[in-house]
Amino acid sequence: MSGVTTVAGAQRIQAAFDRAKAEDRAALIVYLTSCFPDREVSAACFEAAVEAGADILEVGVPFSDPMMDGPIIQAANQQVLDAGVRVADHLELIRSLAHLAVPKLVMTYVTIADTRGYAAFADECAEAGLSGVILPDLPVPEADAWRHEADRAGLATVFLASSVSTDERLDAIGAASQGWVYAVGLLGVTGVKGVAQDVTRELVERIRPRTQVPVAVGIGVKDRASAAEVAAYADGVIVGSSVVKAAADGDPAGAPERIAALVRELRAGVERR
Repeated sequence: MSGVTTVAGAQRIQAAFDRAKAEDRAALIVYLTSCFPDREVSAACFEAAVEAGADILEVGVPFSDPMMDGPIIQAANQQVLDAGVRVADHLELIRSLAHLAVPKLVMTYVTIADTRGYAAFADECAEAGLSGVILPDLPVPEADAWRHEADRAGLATVFLASSVSTDERLDAIGAASQGWVYAVGLLGVTGVKGVAQDVTRELVERIRPRTQVPVAVGIGVKDRASAAEVAAYADGVIVGSSVVKAAADGDPAGAPERIAALVRELRAGVERR
């Protein structure tokens, strides 16, 4: 298997990157926790993000033992878990976003996929209208079974790379990733520190010759300024914790408006003109 494998989800994602490139900018990828602060407001938040300029959506499905999520996303996820929201409920929310003409990827942990069964989970994701899946705790050497089912269902699988990844590991990640390679902008969890720009730029430069898909940077991008810095050297900019924080800070009814304002600022940041 390789990153050049053509699946429907990967094609939709590539089209989003191509549109951004044609406009001489980086693609803006926005993460939000599904069903936070509740299902109705969550749907409105995703809609607001797209209307404000998000090119791709990452839909976070909470897991009880996350390895990557920082305190902001953890708090949102815990609220959703405490409310008893099930995976099926998240998939129903995703189905309700079918009118949003951007690729959507679910971001969760491999235990959820494994517990539901790889084949069943892949089918559920495809039926919900997702273009791909991000499982940050699934390493490439252990991913063949999942990738087989994802490819069968037309789903792209995005893998993560960090500055401590060896050249051999980057070769494997670059070959396996579909949609994009997720370059981690700092070591640690989300929403704590800013992007280590020099290290991350070097990481992107190491990845590029090893893959045929775009390279997007996430973890540590917080605002217009940091988005602009990353957009200068990456194909995509991923923002999560600051968007979830915007949803959490204040009256839940005002969350979509706060998210729209932030995403407009981020979109301005990824413009290269």
